[in-house]
Amino acid sequence: MSDPKKPTMPNVKGMDDFPSDSELDALQAEIEKAKKGMGDHEINLGETSLGAHAEAAAKADFEAESAEEANSEFDTNAPDAGAAAIARIQELEAEIAKIKDQSLRALADAENTKRRAEREVKAAKTFGIEKFAQDMLSVHDNLSRALSTLEGTDKSDLGENAKNLVDGIELTEKDLIMVLSRHGVKPVAGVGSKFDPNVHQAVANIPSSEEKGHVATVMQTGFTLGDRTLRAAMVAVSTGSAS
Repeated sequence: MSDPKKPTMPNVKGMDDFPSDSELDALQAEIEKAKKGMGDHEINLGETSLGAHAEAAAKADFEAESAEEANSEFDTNAPDAGAAAIARIQELEAEIAKIKDQSLRALADAENTKRRAEREVKAAKTFGIEKFAQDMLSVHDNLSRALSTLEGTDKSDLGENAKNLVDGIELTEKDLIMVLSRHGVKPVAGVGSKFDPNVHQAVANIPSSEEKGHVATVMQTGFTLGDRTLRAAMVAVSTGSAS
């Protein structure tokens, strides 16, 4: 029989029923292992088909957002870019037009220079003998004056030597005129031609059988060189018939 004053112990599990330290360590190790397994499962979720779909969806959303931002930026800058392109095109077209104008001007200048050079060469060839021709006119004048002294004289009245001399002077004068003509030096029209102040120098007005305003008499033969008057002819202009 038990002592009523002695407290009774509760009916608890004996010490042998509690797990030992080694068992607790093993249990803790199993818990850690389980946690680690759960962590690996979560980490490896991305490698599963579900994880791949999730990753692809996220990538697609990112690309869509990037494209939307790019399109938005393009649409925003598109008007400015178009205006800049148009302005650049207009600038290039203006520059091309300027270059074309400069090229045409250069070609025109070159053509004008060429034509001017050709005219100068032609003028030099034509008028290069002007001084020489003027000097030769005095030879012609001397021959003409020699023949004028025989005007009104019948050659048959002359002796043979005098006649031959006169024929030689006439032939020399004609030959001189032909040589001058081959080089562009030509005599001005004389008696019977209409008076031309460009080639004639009037020294008198006399009545004659020639038409009024026409050359009645030539005192000195004039000559032209090309389109220039080398020397004007000294003439008397007819005032018409005296009646």
